[in-house]
Amino acid sequence: MSKTVKSKPRKTASPAQRAKRVPTPRKNKSSQTATTPSSTRENSKLAAMIALLRRKEGATLEQMMTATDWQSHSVRGAMSGALKKKRGLDITSVKEGSVRVYRIVDAG
Repeated sequence: MSKTVKSKPRKTASPAQRAKRVPTPRKNKSSQTATTPSSTRENSKLAAMIALLRRKEGATLEQMMTATDWQSHSVRGAMSGALKKKRGLDITSVKEGSVRVYRIVDAG
């Protein structure tokens, strides 16, 4: 024999109760993230990328992949998101022979 389990009726808020609810304020993510290059930890993978990109000869994708132990799409994403957008660094790329070389251009 199987037992029939009665479920409890679900309590729902009335329209008047829903109108009284005050939404919880959400924290702005942009105010929590650092926007200066000096906020990068010394021994982080992003710091290693920045050091490679600041060199006079710049850095290839393969060099950054080796330094960070990341795959190519992760290196490109870090350059686009963490370095260009969040830190505001100006990164240029030049095709030298068959290899693309990336550099940080200093403002000034």
